[in-house]
Amino acid sequence: MESRDGFEVCFEAANGQEAVEKARELRPDLIILDITMPILSGFDAARKIKEFSPETPIVILSMHRDKEYMEEAQKIGIQGYVRKSQAALTLVTAVDAVLQDQTFFPAEL
Repeated sequence: MESRDGFEVCFEAANGQEAVEKARELRPDLIILDITMPILSGFDAARKIKEFSPETPIVILSMHRDKEYMEEAQKIGIQGYVRKSQAALTLVTAVDAVLQDQTFFPAEL
């Protein structure tokens, strides 16, 4: 992401709890979370972040391909979902979409 003009990675979190704490402290323009993180899952972290910053767009980057994961992401209010196997092709597109108040979910799920 940092290779794109205008983008800066302001933090990387080792676990979901740290992601929540850093999001609260730094208030980034966008958050990318993995579903499978230690201490607090990406979904649980997203729920907590949405409580104090509902306007912050969140994209899930995950290995999970099950439709249920995408549906759960949508219920939480997550704006984008990218499979890790497709990240090189679609992550930037997903980020661009959610930063323009759109959603990005793979059609094949």
